[in-house]
Amino acid sequence: MKRTLMTAAAVGALGLSLTACAALGMNGAETSETVAAPTVQAAAAGPATTEGAAAFVADAETRLAALSEEAARIQWTRATYINFDTMWLESRINAEYTELQVELANGAARFNDVEVPADVRRKLNLLRLGIVLPAPNRPGAASELAEITTRLDSTYATGKFEFKGEQITLDQASALLAESRDPAETRALYEGWRTISPVMADDYARMVEIANEGSRELGFADTGAMWRAGYDMDPDAFAAETDRLWSQVQPFYENLHCYVRSRLNERYGDAVQPDSGPIRADLLGNMWSQQWGNIYDVVAPANLPDSSYDLTELLVENDYTAEQIARTSERFYTSVGLAPLPETFWERSQIVRPEGREVVCHASAWNLDNVDDLRIKMCTRVNAEDFQTMHHELGHNYYQRAYNQLPFLFRNGANDGFHEAIGDFAALSAQTPTYLNQIGLLETIPGEEEDIPFLLKTALDKIAFMPFGLMVDRWRWGVFNGETSPAGYNDAWSANMLRYQGLVPPGPRPADAFDPGAKYHIPGNTPYTRYFLAHIYQFQFHRAACEQAGWTGPLHRCSVYGNEEVGARFNAMMEMGQSRPWPEAMEAFTGQRENDASAVADYFAPLNTWLTAQNRGKNCGWEA
Repeated sequence: MKRTLMTAAAVGALGLSLTACAALGMNGAETSETVAAPTVQAAAAGPATTEGAAAFVADAETRLAALSEEAARIQWTRATYINFDTMWLESRINAEYTELQVELANGAARFNDVEVPADVRRKLNLLRLGIVLPAPNRPGAASELAEITTRLDSTYATGKFEFKGEQITLDQASALLAESRDPAETRALYEGWRTISPVMADDYARMVEIANEGSRELGFADTGAMWRAGYDMDPDAFAAETDRLWSQVQPFYENLHCYVRSRLNERYGDAVQPDSGPIRADLLGNMWSQQWGNIYDVVAPANLPDSSYDLTELLVENDYTAEQIARTSERFYTSVGLAPLPETFWERSQIVRPEGREVVCHASAWNLDNVDDLRIKMCTRVNAEDFQTMHHELGHNYYQRAYNQLPFLFRNGANDGFHEAIGDFAALSAQTPTYLNQIGLLETIPGEEEDIPFLLKTALDKIAFMPFGLMVDRWRWGVFNGETSPAGYNDAWSANMLRYQGLVPPGPRPADAFDPGAKYHIPGNTPYTRYFLAHIYQFQFHRAACEQAGWTGPLHRCSVYGNEEVGARFNAMMEMGQSRPWPEAMEAFTGQRENDASAVADYFAPLNTWLTAQNRGKNCGWEA
């Protein structure tokens, strides 16, 4: 994920929030629009005119750029060296940045009824819409919000729980959960990690109160409505659009759910997993049941040959290191004509978990000066999952660099789903046996007899994720608008798991449970619908790229590695940043102006036909 700068707030180009994939630091260099601009205070005090709006925007960009690099470097330090002092520093800079963003967002509202050029209007809208968690414009509010968000994030990052007499981290617990096939053990791991989050609940409720107060000052009903307004459409229309996209893929998810449930029942029996109703969440090999690929061995087709290769084994057999995974990922992008990453990327990134200090291991991609100080922060392991993750993270870095010459407020993705989809699009090529053969990891490309196993493995991660990608923000939207009270936080989370995913926890949850806090993006305050959109966009991008490359075979076998024509069109889209509405960026690469989940159906069509046959006679679905 793209890690954007601030834990407390986000502004257009900055996207300053604790996001799941990364920090988007901004540079302090002036653009042609910011030279010799008057101060914001002077602009705000002047007349609400066309000229006044242009002066306000120019000065806003200057002030944001001047503070952003300092903020990014402090956040990088806290994320890679967690202690009292770095948390203190981050809290202070977050408060300072939040106060500036709130001031500018309120200032931008003065020009709502002023006729201005299109680019100025877009920047004014970005100033107003881009704050992830707006503090109200009163003394102490930004500081309190910053303290809470830093505390929430650090509580998550340093969380440990006791398992078999030892204190273990999330990394350790996730690895054990992925491999365990003992239901008692998977339940202990699932429930154990969730013991780190009840302490967050009061902070989270207070944070919601403050952010909602700030959102109302900016003219929004609540913070969730403000988030939904950031997609070049009405907030309610955006919610309806995500429902439409989900309706396109929901039947396939229900088909996959039915098949997986049946195989789990065969493995564990009715007492653990019945062959009807919801699935027990801890049996799916992932701490949040958002991806199911780790249990492929349990659900693999019984009547088809298994895959003739294992990517993790290939990496180990070829003596790959974490850095070699990063360099291989870079070569995917350079093969389509993009420039290599700067040498400072290799000098300054955290590619493996350092010893002797607490760090945030959640993978993220950063641009600390908003020009070329590109970095990743990962605790990379040599396995198939991190091979894919690395291709994804570098996609953020290449996107960040592609738009680094735009005016400051346009230095971001066309929308936040684009930033996540860029790397996922690359990873779709990178996971194919075609690509593994192209880079020398796989000697022979398997025949079509391995297509169903390959597609099933992919669907266990890609399709299984989609309802989770929806439910996280559906929960938050209910929290922000007051439909869900603090007393009902956990019940609402479990209800969303059942409604969207068809899953239930392995047992009753404690009265003080705050399971949402056990997912990074909740204490990290990262809007999550971006990941749902990215899972639509990546297939839309992939289909368009394969058509451009002249590929005529099945979509799931297409790799665009080495195709510079695709790379040129891809880069042209990335260079647009957030300067134009996202449909124009979509059109620049795919030729389409709308979201289109039909590419998902095209990619997985052979698997869906196969799943339908496997599920014949089964009682598919669940009651929510």
